[in-house]
Amino acid sequence: MHLAIAIREATKVMPGNRRVTPCALALVLALLLLGCGKSSANAPGGGPGPMPVQVQVAASAKIPDTTEYLSILKSRHSAAINPLVEGQITKILVKSGDHVTEGAPLLQIDPLKQEATVRSQEASRAAQEANVRYAKISLDRAEKLHDAGVISKQELDNAQTAYDAAVAQLKALEEQVRQQRVELHYYSVSAPMDGIIGDIPVHVGDRVTVATMLTTVDEPGALEAYIYVPAEKARNLKRGLPVSLLDGDGNTVSETNLSFMSPQVDTDTQTVLAKATVQNPKSRLRIAQQVRAQITWGVHQGPVIPVLAVQRINGEFFAFVAVNEGKRTVARQRPLKLGDTVGNDFVVLGGLKPGEHIIVSGTQFLQDGMPVNEQIQSDGKSATGK
Repeated sequence: MHLAIAIREATKVMPGNRRVTPCALALVLALLLLGCGKSSANAPGGGPGPMPVQVQVAASAKIPDTTEYLSILKSRHSAAINPLVEGQITKILVKSGDHVTEGAPLLQIDPLKQEATVRSQEASRAAQEANVRYAKISLDRAEKLHDAGVISKQELDNAQTAYDAAVAQLKALEEQVRQQRVELHYYSVSAPMDGIIGDIPVHVGDRVTVATMLTTVDEPGALEAYIYVPAEKARNLKRGLPVSLLDGDGNTVSETNLSFMSPQVDTDTQTVLAKATVQNPKSRLRIAQQVRAQITWGVHQGPVIPVLAVQRINGEFFAFVAVNEGKRTVARQRPLKLGDTVGNDFVVLGGLKPGEHIIVSGTQFLQDGMPVNEQIQSDGKSATGK
């Protein structure tokens, strides 16, 4: 206000209609500013007071030691369907996603060649049955002639041997017919159990062999999570360790425990296979789906810090801590080493101890060493402190 009055007075018209020159005006302004600066400096308590901030006492919480791995879900009861014979597919009777019962026909392989083989074997058996009947008649005649003393014992034995050989050959042909009929049954591929049909990569007209994958039948319900753990971490594996399955957004979709650990290390990936049974009553998870499996190795006590109190500068994490330095409390910028989040807090791996006062408000206005006045938050309320 004094500066404005001085300027106004300096610009008034002086006697003789003469005005103040710009140089004189500048001189007046300089003198007034110098006088204001001295008065402010000499005024008691002229410097800025401590900045009021809200703080939280760094708490010690139970922190789970967890590690995430990629997991693949597989059915606990799944059957891969391969043909037991070679041939050309003539019919596909189901489609992917169909529910089938045990014994339901799935595909048909051309059986014409096998049917011809069965008919040929049956004809051979019929011819052999005629040979057996003729051998039986010859044996009966030889027995009567031998009893009458017409033929020798050797001729009777020859007739018996011919009959026995014919019967044995008939039995062999009957087994061959039975075998060919069983093989003919394999040309109709059926479901080995109740389940859901998976992908069908073959088409009508394709020629398949015993190594061709036709489809899969998966029993709905319980799944198994296949978790591949690096060998160096596998020594900590044990049955019963908690496992959380997470979706792409990090939400937990299932809680389970380890049920199996392989005794061997995969030579190609240097990982150990671990399995966890997954209940899937609502069919939220699917076979062959990839999910993140979080294994909890144990729990330890450690400090945590609110997420909103953390700043990131050039890839490093910092937070302001209120520190009592003799007669005043100042804000100190503290570099932090952080872990995963637990709720709304970061796990602190280094740089902070339980009990220290974390500044949670006005951090964007703070500088290292700035005096602050603490307002400690407790149970959602704040209590003013120095």
